[in-house]
Amino acid sequence: MNIGASMFGIFDSGLGGLTVVKEVLKRLPNRPIIYFGDTARVPYGNKSEEVIKKYANEGVEFLLSRGAQIIVLACNTMSAIAFETLKKKYDAPIFEVISPAVKKAVQVTKNGRIGVIGTRATVGSGVYEKKLKIENCKLKIYSEPCPLFVPIVEEGWVGQKETEKIVKEYLKPLQKAKIDTLILGCTHYPILKKTIKKVMGRGVKLVDSAEEVAKEVAKFFETSGFSFLGTRRECKIFVSDKTDYLESWVGDWLGGDVKVEKVTLG
Repeated sequence: MNIGASMFGIFDSGLGGLTVVKEVLKRLPNRPIIYFGDTARVPYGNKSEEVIKKYANEGVEFLLSRGAQIIVLACNTMSAIAFETLKKKYDAPIFEVISPAVKKAVQVTKNGRIGVIGTRATVGSGVYEKKLKIENCKLKIYSEPCPLFVPIVEEGWVGQKETEKIVKEYLKPLQKAKIDTLILGCTHYPILKKTIKKVMGRGVKLVDSAEEVAKEVAKFFETSGFSFLGTRRECKIFVSDKTDYLESWVGDWLGGDVKVEKVTLG
C-alpha cells in the first residue's frame, strides 16, 4: 500500500508525547510527523472518563484534519480510557502505548514482580494489571499513581533536588515490593528516567512505553506494505497553550530549532 506523503499523528495531553516523537524519529527518520500536545488542559489523569474521551476525540479530529493518516495515542490515560472508543469510530490505524509496554515487561521480568506507575486515571483503570494477567496469571502486579510527575515535567523541574525527593516518596512501596521490572506508564515519565533509575537501582529494569510503541509502529510499516516516500525529516508541533519557554524546551528535547504553533480546539 502506497500512501505517499502521509503523516503520523502523535497526540498527548501535554509535552510528554515528545518522547514518542523522538523514538519514532529514531526508527523512521523520513516519515513526516504532526504532533498535538493539549497543554492547555494537561494533565488528563485527574479528569473524568467522559471528559478524557471528549478531549481525545477532539485531538484526533484535529490531527486528521491536518493530514494525519496514522494516529499514535502517546498518552497512557487516553490509551486506557478512550482507545477502544476511538478505534471503533475511525478507519485510520490507531496505536496505543499500553499493550507494547505490557509485552516487554512480561519478556524481561525474572521474578514475576512487576511495578506500574502512572496517572491516577491510568492506575485506577486497572488496564495494566488486566493485560499483564492475561499474558501470565501468576504475575504479581504493584501499581502506584504518581500524579506530580506530569506537572514536574511540564514545568521543566526535572533536574531539581525536590524532584528526586518526590520520586523517592512515590516509589517507596515498589521498592518494598521487591519488583524487578517497572513500567513507566506515562509518556512523560521517560523524561524522569535517570532519576527513577537512580532511586530504583540497577536491579530494576525500566520499561519505557514510548520506546515500545515506537517499535510497534516501525514493525507495522515493515509488515503492512506501507511505503516510505519521504526523503527528509519533517515534524510539525501544535499545542493548545504556549508559554515563553516551551519552544526552546521542545527544541532541546528533539534537537535543533523547532517551531511550535498554538491552536484552539472545540
